[in-house]
Amino acid sequence: MPAPDAPTLSVIVPILDEAAHLPRLVGHLRERLPGAELVVVDGHSSDGSWELLEGLAVDQRLQAGPGRGLQLDAGARAARGEVLLFLHADARLPPGAREELLRVLSRPGVVAGAFRTWHRAEGEASRLMERLLHLADLRSRYTTLPYGDQGLFLRREVYEAVGGFPHQPLMEDLELSLRLRRRGGIGRARARVEVSGRRFQEGPIRYTLMVNLFPLLYRAGVSPERLARLYRDVRGRPAPRSGRGPSRRGSSARPCGGSPRRRP
Repeated sequence: MPAPDAPTLSVIVPILDEAAHLPRLVGHLRERLPGAELVVVDGHSSDGSWELLEGLAVDQRLQAGPGRGLQLDAGARAARGEVLLFLHADARLPPGAREELLRVLSRPGVVAGAFRTWHRAEGEASRLMERLLHLADLRSRYTTLPYGDQGLFLRREVYEAVGGFPHQPLMEDLELSLRLRRRGGIGRARARVEVSGRRFQEGPIRYTLMVNLFPLLYRAGVSPERLARLYRDVRGRPAPRSGRGPSRRGSSARPCGGSPRRRP
């Protein structure tokens, strides 16, 4: 359990069609971060994730979106903690994650922080594929502009001061990092968060191109809407949209045990 004088911590996790992984995810977070508030924000899943959450040990379940930025912002504004940790559903935290992130935030001039990444192969993977996966981790060791899969963390007052996650279809994590860096330093934790290598394994060249080229295009002035269209063309599936706010079906902050409003 956290020390009595430690700041309260909220973990915000956006999900979309994660029913197969939710029980393990919630159990992992309860083990790694006992006493933390767990806020899960569903992007209108079609696989029963929303209904499944009712029976899991989450403090708040919300619906928002579509669009990860909108989900993350809705979760942050509903959360009650003094420190916010944003975590992807396929991420796994290291032991001592709470102590590590608080240590980073205690450094002078640091306004936010993030973990390093360690990609794990899904299913059977060749030794070459595993090596390529870990090349993707190099960026997290040196960057001062963390991506969302690194587990960004910061104090609530800083999040509110920079306007929170923008409601845009892509690059919401980079935009928030840019705003934070203008305000102060972004620390890098020594510990690593383990993330799924599934997307890389599905198309190594395509994935590498997207994660390196898209941020450059965005910083060069290409709009997130135009990048979303390109994202759709490259991946062959719809990109997330940001046109809708938090849904009235579960958008208000409330304990998971409350009576949910079902979808029509």
